Amino acid sequence: MRNLPALILAAGRGERMRPLTDTTPKPLLSVQGKPLIEWHLEALARDGVREVVINTAHLEDQFPAALGDGSRWGLRITYSMEGRDHGGALETAGGMAQALPLLGEAFWVLAGDVFVPGFRFEASAAQAFVAGEDWGQMWLVPNPAHVPQGDFALTPDGRVQRKDQAAAGTPAYTYSTIGLYRPAMVAGIQSGEKAALRPCLERAIDAHRLSGRLYTGPWVDVGTPQRLAELNTAP
Repeated sequence: MRNLPALILAAGRGERMRPLTDTTPKPLLSVQGKPLIEWHLEALARDGVREVVINTAHLEDQFPAALGDGSRWGLRITYSMEGRDHGGALETAGGMAQALPLLGEAFWVLAGDVFVPGFRFEASAAQAFVAGEDWGQMWLVPNPAHVPQGDFALTPDGRVQRKDQAAAGTPAYTYSTIGLYRPAMVAGIQSGEKAALRPCLERAIDAHRLSGRLYTGPWVDVGTPQRLAELNTAP
């Protein structure tokens, strides 16, 4: 069963991680002995993904130097270099729109700065998504301490809703930064345009084209030096 290509978002400046990110892009910081982004690359390769696009901007020349063409993992890595081509990061939706020519009809998207070693990029999930009509399917996680209110509501039948429009009692969860998407999710965003993902997700919700799944395995948004240190001292 063929899996889909993946886009790893790695363009951000990582302001909250300074001074570490003054000299190293956040996805290349070491977690338990290897760059954070390598955990993703190993998982994608394990689950049959073969084409990976990495978007870059901050200290972007370090990515090809560290990761090469992906052949050591059985992958083919292509770089969407937003710093070189557009002078800086294009934000999440802008980065997705810029990378579309490299991705095709549907694709995985994941942030390069989360640690989620047990997630499975299942080809069966990818093919089921392709067979449907949704513009996106996102994986949500139980709310961490830094996002206690959650991002979106998730109905029992797997539909993502705005929290303020969901029926009473519908639980809210936090976006894991992992999802499956079609180009329709970023329709109207031009190549080189800066654009955030949240308005695109809300447009998909309003069109009833966004589904969700709950992931309950280990997940850490490596957003502060403290969280990074905790990961690196965990038994």
